[in-house]
Amino acid sequence: MHKAPSLLIATLLALVSGCASLPAHEPGSSSLALAPPVDAPLAQVAGRVLATGRPGDSAFRLLPEGETAFNARIAIARRAKRSIDAQYYLIRDDDVGRLFLRELRDAARRGVRVRLLVDDLYTGATEPLLAGLAAEPGAEVRLFNPLPSRGGSAEGRLLLSLHEFDRVNHRMHNKLLVADNSFAVAGGRNIAAEYFMHSDQANFIDIDVLACGQVVQDLSALFDGYWNSEHAVPVGAWPHDAAAARAALERAVAQAPAQLDERANDVLDQPPVGTQLDAGLVAMTPAPAQALADPPDKVRGVAGGAGSVVAHTLALFGTARSEVNIVSPYFIPGEVGLNMIKSVGATDENGRITLVTNALGATDEPLVHARYADYRLDLLKAGVRIYEVSPTLSQGTETAGRFGRSTGQLHAKVAVIDRQRIFIGSMNLDPRSARTNTELGLVIESPTLAEQLRALFRGSLVNAAWRLRLSADGEHIVWTATDAQGHPVVHTTEPDDTLWRRLKNWLLSPLISEDLL
Repeated sequence: MHKAPSLLIATLLALVSGCASLPAHEPGSSSLALAPPVDAPLAQVAGRVLATGRPGDSAFRLLPEGETAFNARIAIARRAKRSIDAQYYLIRDDDVGRLFLRELRDAARRGVRVRLLVDDLYTGATEPLLAGLAAEPGAEVRLFNPLPSRGGSAEGRLLLSLHEFDRVNHRMHNKLLVADNSFAVAGGRNIAAEYFMHSDQANFIDIDVLACGQVVQDLSALFDGYWNSEHAVPVGAWPHDAAAARAALERAVAQAPAQLDERANDVLDQPPVGTQLDAGLVAMTPAPAQALADPPDKVRGVAGGAGSVVAHTLALFGTARSEVNIVSPYFIPGEVGLNMIKSVGATDENGRITLVTNALGATDEPLVHARYADYRLDLLKAGVRIYEVSPTLSQGTETAGRFGRSTGQLHAKVAVIDRQRIFIGSMNLDPRSARTNTELGLVIESPTLAEQLRALFRGSLVNAAWRLRLSADGEHIVWTATDAQGHPVVHTTEPDDTLWRRLKNWLLSPLISEDLL
């Protein structure tokens, strides 16, 4: 999800305005991640996993399928004995969000310390449920960089917060869940139905990673930095009737399913995480890794310089000797990025860089796509291989997910460098991730995981996407694909474009700087 530009547009077009301010509040008490309880089930399984690798390595398992990725979160949360720390950009009030909140509530009731940090942009509808969770002994909920306006739609709340635009335009985009400081799930997915193949309308193609080992303690330390920052405000800073909030949470979570149905084995032939935890050993790949996160003070414009997630990842791309495969749903390279790509030395359409991003019909941010489209021809001329995920082509491949009647949209943020290293996290390759949102990610040194991701490129994303090529004269773009019957499909104009979309982009593009996208 990359909705901040769309929400900004809504506020600019609105005809009313108003002011609000944050209430005076006491800062939340400082707390740190708890040490892994060595005699608890998760710590014991992690110990057995790590014993198969080299000293100092962590261990990882890719989670490409939505249902399996969500149930992995539930599996480690249900087995937590001491602590759960969770950090998300979005938790929606739907079946998935309610199931997740129920697990956190149940964990708190059995004595687990629960810390939940949520970016405040989309909490207008869910704040009563979050307050209900915070009313549980042992559970604490904080909102990151809260908007002055409370309740209602995100568009309306932004409208009433425009007097603090420089602050509220900065959002926490991180996604992380840590259980007993022993296992963690990180990646691109928020907590909502469309991220886990549970929406009837449109679902996201995404990927997470399950981790154990030292990298989990590193992620916990990064979480602590956010939790204890002045930008994380306890949900109790706003008045709530504790009894009413708990009753609202009880009503909501009572409607949630027990779990999401998943296949016996996912596309990587992996069984459910819960099944392996019950057996006492999770099949994971040992590897050294580095955890990355922007500083929480990025909301003040402190971007982190060379230590930022985007800067670190771009530097990683610059070390490539043979190839870089990039998946980014929102991709705006800018002139600096375009020049860097040209400097890699690719000279034809089979060059060293492959990009997978959203087609116009798949994107939920057409303005972002319009700015990316300004760079496409130059990217192709520089030798970049470009694939654009199609909402219709994605329905024809189950390796990208089981879409049913819904359409597919790309949301994964991953990269493979030289078939040796991978990046996976919350970061898009666009100005908003670089300058405005905070991001989190992992860099993992593993040829095994790199090959798994490359296989997903070939078998999932590429088969669900248009391949872009240069026209015969080298000055135009041609979109090519193969239909379910094996017949070639060729477009010489943008697939899925409409007159209304072109008109809307034409009207709104002058209002929105590329730096805000």
